[in-house]
Amino acid sequence: MNTNIAPTRSNLMRIKDELAFSRTGYDLLDQKRSILVSELLTLVDQAVDYQNRVEKALKDASDALEEAIMHMGRLKVANLSGAVGITSSISLSSRKVMGVELPKVSTEFAGSGPFFSPEGTSMLAEVAVNRYRDALSLMGQMSELKVSIMRLAREVRKTIRKVNSLEKLVIPDREATVRYLAGRIEEAERESMIQMKTVKNRMEREGRG
Repeated sequence: MNTNIAPTRSNLMRIKDELAFSRTGYDLLDQKRSILVSELLTLVDQAVDYQNRVEKALKDASDALEEAIMHMGRLKVANLSGAVGITSSISLSSRKVMGVELPKVSTEFAGSGPFFSPEGTSMLAEVAVNRYRDALSLMGQMSELKVSIMRLAREVRKTIRKVNSLEKLVIPDREATVRYLAGRIEEAERESMIQMKTVKNRMEREGRG
């Protein structure tokens, strides 16, 4: 509560306006917090799912590569790797949630099999290539989710601090100041009325005298 403000009606109206503005800000920030938390929880659920999918995709790709090595030998598989004509590109865009910019990652591949002659090779090599490509695509989506989660979590923390500041400090302070000013103004008006009545009574007595 600020007791250094002169108890005038103009100051009272100004503090009331500040109080109304603070309450409006609190409502808006509280809504923002709810939306951000909802979006954050949704992305966390998706991230858990993608984490499992990425781990499975990498395991499947690794298993396929190991099987190809067992069938053809490590040296031959290493030599075949040069025949894989796949190029990749990652494009980044963004979307906004309550003013928070979140990334969108798109992984694209150019080039498709078969990359090897079927003579003397195993289809497991092609399978391994395709599975690693799928795993890389999933990892791009996973990175999108992780960055989005970090940014949303940071914004949620900032919003919560602002909401708590308004709820526990700013609004109570403005309310107490309004009560203080209203009380002082009411007290001053009562004193003014008493003085006016005293002067009036004195003038009436003097007039009769």
